Amino acid sequence: MIVVDGPLLWAIYVTLATLSLAILGALFRVLQGPSLADRVVALDLVAYLAMGFLTTYAVLVGEETFIDAALVLGLLAFLGTVAVARYIERVRSGEALVDS
Repeated sequence: MIVVDGPLLWAIYVTLATLSLAILGALFRVLQGPSLADRVVALDLVAYLAMGFLTTYAVLVGEETFIDAALVLGLLAFLGTVAVARYIERVRSGEALVDS
């Protein structure tokens, strides 16, 4: 286990705080987005910021498990974004069944 101290510890704390604020800003965009596409992009951003948070936290505590969780989160975020993009395209072309 690696002991983190000195300037690296402060850099990790600043990074975690910055990522937390960025996640809050992106969550605000998810809730207030003007369109579905904007909300999807913001949700994608939240997932990738959470990946950064998890990897930074993994460095802080010295656990490699968090890096694995971040990789799974990135894969799920990508697949979710592709699925929603295909859905939006089908709705706009009139192919999807949408409840009115």
